[in-house]
Amino acid sequence: MSTYEQLQETAAYLKQKIGASPEVVVTLGSGLSFLGDRLTGAIHLPYAEIPHFPVSSVPGHSGKAVAGEMAGRRVLLLCGRVHLYEGYSAQEVCHATRAAVLAGADKVVLTNAAGAVWPHWAAGNIMLMKDHLNLQGTNVLCGPEDDRLGARFIDMTSPYDAQVRGRLKVWARGEQMALREGVYAGLLGPSYETPAEVRMLRGMGADAVGMSTVQETIAARQLGARVVGLSVLTNLAAGVSPTRLSHDEVKATAALVQEPFARFIEKVVELF
Repeated sequence: MSTYEQLQETAAYLKQKIGASPEVVVTLGSGLSFLGDRLTGAIHLPYAEIPHFPVSSVPGHSGKAVAGEMAGRRVLLLCGRVHLYEGYSAQEVCHATRAAVLAGADKVVLTNAAGAVWPHWAAGNIMLMKDHLNLQGTNVLCGPEDDRLGARFIDMTSPYDAQVRGRLKVWARGEQMALREGVYAGLLGPSYETPAEVRMLRGMGADAVGMSTVQETIAARQLGARVVGLSVLTNLAAGVSPTRLSHDEVKATAALVQEPFARFIEKVVELF
């Protein structure tokens, strides 16, 4: 069975269980799955029950889809994702995003937990992604071409929707919110970066670093969806932070920013 056929089966299942096509899909990174409690009329779908859905092995990724209403829109939350470093292929990493778009969600919000490479940025800040560096050693568009998913040689001049970013920045100023904007470097992981690697990333123009998101962005853009990327800066990167890095720190910081992050996601959905 081809990847496209599997995606169509997944999309059909989602629409059948939800009862309608979602308008917006939101992927939640490490420690951010609490947002599922904010939906009205929530329908919970464990990943293990969704056809062809890969299941994450990473702590902090709850592994379920939650459909419901947020800010007057039909939203599908993907609570957790799989990663290349778990042994999944780029196609598997992007399966959930592609299936959601094929189910009708032409607006994609991708969130992640990331490390800040600048010492004057703080853990707990939210960064709007304006661009990314794909340093993961692969690309989801590699391999046999299937034009049902869109063109292979897609333009990536504006991977993250500039119009929505502008609206969000205006709103954040009115709320006196310390909203950052910058470039996300996507690395393979799972080890955290060395201080030398962080210095390299800073020199390349990165503002934050993580282990996800870029493949999903490419896949969504290939299908013609609009994308907003958000990084919750859960720690300062190696050589910037005075302490050793750990996944527990990532989850702890994500828990501390629950309320402002939830409000921000609701505003993203409203303004998209």
